[in-house]
Amino acid sequence: MPVCEVCDNDYPHTFEVRAAGQVHVFDCLECAAHKMAPVCENCGCRILGHGMESEGHYYCCAHCARAQGRTELADSAP
Repeated sequence: MPVCEVCDNDYPHTFEVRAAGQVHVFDCLECAAHKMAPVCENCGCRILGHGMESEGHYYCCAHCARAQGRTELADSAP
């Protein structure tokens, strides 16, 4: 059986995620998010939604981006 690359669970219902030319194997979405999701550079949470990016820096929301000096980012249009 395939083994999850995060928790080493030997599970018959694993799934593959293909990204950036690599194949990853996980047994649940939690492990996939732990390995694949970017981390907000301000609060440290995993960015599971759209998030925000500026010059290679990732944030979960405009509030966190502003806290790091990225004032050009906004959550929604005025």
